[in-house]
Amino acid sequence: MEFLYLLEDFFKEAESLVWGKPLLFLLIGGGLFFTFYSRLLPFRYLKHSIDILRGKYDNPDEKGEISHFQALSGHLAATVGMGNVSGVALAIVAGGPGAIFWMWVSAFVGMATKFFTCTLAVMYRGYDSEGQLQGGPMYVIREGMPKIFKPLAAFFAIAGFFGATPIFQANQIVQVTKDVLIKPLGYMPENEFLLDLSLGLIIVFFAVLVIFGGIKRIGEVASRLVPFMVVVYILSVIFIMVVNWSGVVDSFFFIFQDAFQAQAVLGGAVGAIVVEGAKRAAFSNEAGIGTAPMMHGAAKTDEPVREGLAAMLGPFIDTLVICTMTALCILSTGVWTETDLDGISLTAKAFDDSIPFFGHYVLFVCVLIFAFTTVFGFSYLGQKCLSYLIGAKYGRYFNYWYVGIILIGSVWSLDGVVSLIFVMYGLMSIPTMVSALYLSPKVMQAAKEYFGKKWV
Repeated sequence: MEFLYLLEDFFKEAESLVWGKPLLFLLIGGGLFFTFYSRLLPFRYLKHSIDILRGKYDNPDEKGEISHFQALSGHLAATVGMGNVSGVALAIVAGGPGAIFWMWVSAFVGMATKFFTCTLAVMYRGYDSEGQLQGGPMYVIREGMPKIFKPLAAFFAIAGFFGATPIFQANQIVQVTKDVLIKPLGYMPENEFLLDLSLGLIIVFFAVLVIFGGIKRIGEVASRLVPFMVVVYILSVIFIMVVNWSGVVDSFFFIFQDAFQAQAVLGGAVGAIVVEGAKRAAFSNEAGIGTAPMMHGAAKTDEPVREGLAAMLGPFIDTLVICTMTALCILSTGVWTETDLDGISLTAKAFDDSIPFFGHYVLFVCVLIFAFTTVFGFSYLGQKCLSYLIGAKYGRYFNYWYVGIILIGSVWSLDGVVSLIFVMYGLMSIPTMVSALYLSPKVMQAAKEYFGKKWV
């Protein structure tokens, strides 16, 4: 356990170093560049994006492994989850209500970022060592940029090996299980390590049933579970917001007020709250991080722009809709000022106060499915990173590392887990954004040709 404490201190220091002004400028500044460089072009075709997801343009004879809908569902399975339920609570505790405003800003420009990065993921797909077509920032860099940039591809894959893991999800599954099922029964051992480890082994069991089936099984499971649970979660949060309606209106305006005055926390440091919001948005929708291009790069399509349009809906669904609802749920109930709880425990408190007796159970079921679908989705992404580094023949061994990281997340502290993820996401974003900015003229050229066709 002493080793885990040392790791926590190390990653906390690394997080402060990585998430400085240069990275913030790269993510938000880059997103603003994409937004205005495209002249809001992708946003003008939202209806067309929805038609793409409906399968109107699906062609089974085109290259790829999964449909547009399965690609978006697969990535939403990895983003709509603990980042929305637990990550929002962490953002409010760490950065105050104002952090939510900067999550919105990051998500809006993140839609343009997703359009560019995921268009490139299909435009510059490459073959792995076994001759299989693959997509992702490492292949975009290898296939589309000069050779001098090639080390950036390996840099992304190394960071992705550690970042595309379910360590946070495992941690929060364990926490919510203890809060909802075990603590109310009055059974809490003096040494929680064995309990946490046992719960981690249960998570491993269910994860193994899916992840060893590959991307097709992951896509099938995600496309069935995610839409249903999003609806259940949204309906639950809407009920809570109706119950606390007056508080919802006040909370909405308080988000804007706190975003610029920053009086609640961090000593009025607006810049720190901007960073907090940007970090949480990246954790929530992962725009600019590089995980989405890896998933969308597997889509069955020969039209790169079409996949970019499907992918850009991710930040809208993930952050602008679901994260906002979670934030208003927490703020309107006032639990964030009344308790020292954090993460999933804070969100569970908001549910329990508004839906007596049943609230925490509703959240528990939603969280389990959200978290497990995230666990399933990340296994594919991490395996692609290892395959790029050491060959597709050995990439499947990532799943064994994956099992180990689930157990580590189950017994490690929340602070340590979150810092590790933020460090790796920050590092992953550097090659992702650099390649997207460099190749952005190629995306605009392809977009001009695509939108000039008859189907639009």
